[in-house]
Amino acid sequence: MTVLGAVLAGGESRRFGSDKLAARLGDQSLLDHALAWVRSRTEAVVLCGRDVPGTASVADWPTPGLGPLGGLAAALRFAVEHGHDAVFSIPGDTPVLPDSLYDQLRAIGAPAFVRGCPVIGLWPASAAAGLSAWLEHSPDRSMRGWARTIEARALELPEPIPNVNFVADLATLNRG
Repeated sequence: MTVLGAVLAGGESRRFGSDKLAARLGDQSLLDHALAWVRSRTEAVVLCGRDVPGTASVADWPTPGLGPLGGLAAALRFAVEHGHDAVFSIPGDTPVLPDSLYDQLRAIGAPAFVRGCPVIGLWPASAAAGLSAWLEHSPDRSMRGWARTIEARALELPEPIPNVNFVADLATLNRG
């Protein structure tokens, strides 16, 4: 199975107050942390929702403003077009992930997601058409709603995954 890594990076960072993916954790931006983590585990990587030179990038699909599902839809379409069997998605604002997370999701098989952070998941590329139809016809824009629809299995982790929504969240990680 070939897996495309997808970093979902189309958010507006309203709660953070500035572009949080450009903010630094240690000596790297949050975005660089996410890209490096995914690159070390998947065959290819695509950045969803923003354009960064030197990285394959796609616009959220079918339009910006749909939240993580717009980024996932773009990644699934990219996976189909480029012959990948599945997409492993993470948000750009979760720079500290368990080393075994990717392997745990692969062991469950697609579709699967992290219960406490459903943006992190392993999704079959064959779900691209179904997600497109979901976005066209359903008012529900939640990852959990989509996961229920395709009967994705949830991975329970012993600890929550740190998510950077506020400057204080980043400060806590930098102290940590």
